[in-house]
Amino acid sequence: MKPGEKIPVDGKVCEGNSFVDESMISGEPIPVEKKKGHGVFAGTMNQKGSFLFMAEKVGSNTFLAHIIKMVQEAQGSKAPIQRLVDKIAGIFVPVVIGISLFTFSVWMLLGNENVFTHALLASITVLVIACPCVLGLATPTAIMVGIGKGAEHNILIKDAESLELGHKVNAVILDKTGTITEGRPVVTDFHWATEEGNHYYRDILYALEYRSEHPLAEAVLESLKDEKLSLVTTDNFDSITGRGVTARVDGKNYFVGNKQLVEENEIALDEGSCEKSKVWQEEAKTVIYFTDSDKVIAVMGLADQIKFTSKSAIETLQHRGIEVYMLTGDNNETAKAVANATGLKHYKAEVLP
Repeated sequence: MKPGEKIPVDGKVCEGNSFVDESMISGEPIPVEKKKGHGVFAGTMNQKGSFLFMAEKVGSNTFLAHIIKMVQEAQGSKAPIQRLVDKIAGIFVPVVIGISLFTFSVWMLLGNENVFTHALLASITVLVIACPCVLGLATPTAIMVGIGKGAEHNILIKDAESLELGHKVNAVILDKTGTITEGRPVVTDFHWATEEGNHYYRDILYALEYRSEHPLAEAVLESLKDEKLSLVTTDNFDSITGRGVTARVDGKNYFVGNKQLVEENEIALDEGSCEKSKVWQEEAKTVIYFTDSDKVIAVMGLADQIKFTSKSAIETLQHRGIEVYMLTGDNNETAKAVANATGLKHYKAEVLP
């Protein structure tokens, strides 16, 4: 698989490593690392790395195909009112046609001048006034229009019964990733532990993250894009799996990664950086450290940001007496932080589709 390609079938990685965006399956906004032996799923998106994988499930056997099948079965269902209408139409239509034929026969037997014309007009009049076809067509047409209008406003209605019962809704369940939140990690907080050579350090940070394949590096680069930075020359660049990256600039080693990378290299954490990282972790943010061989230079907090409309929308539903629940494939700490920020009282984390 090349960077940016969609994985076509379910399988297992047999060579190489990369990060794969599995948010459509798990709800987790941060791409998942894949290396030899790890499973991959159809429809998910490969990020920067490349890998070979062996297909294990194809066609209708893939995880994505099972989800699509469930949706198709739901969409093919009939609303209770439509089943009732079909039963009535099954009796009403033959009766109306029978009355129409009876009318035609009576006119043919008892009519005088232009008997056929009068008989035909009378029988057609019965059909037009009774209009038996409308009874069978009105309900499915209304359902099609309703579901279509919903889709125009980004509301996908599962089946006809759901549409019929919609006015009785007293509880709403929301997904977190991409519904309440934006669906992609961004740098929300930036703390510089040292102001010395600040712009120079920004250049180094940009250079290290530019060469990194980790999906969080994209968020850091995005946060720095508006600054006039130069891409400094780096030597001995190395990506440390599960930790971060390191490189040498002007004869000095620099690191960008998680706390484990900092601790393994025995880099001192100042009090300010410790306090900031602790607060951000309590808010379920991912913390990244930028350091040299001796000290922390900067600390960054990353999170999947909440949409600016989410809180007001949830409050509106609650004011109307509708209970709002949130389900997410993300971890409990993140779910709790989002629930607190939006005023949600009910949520459940680590849930699969």
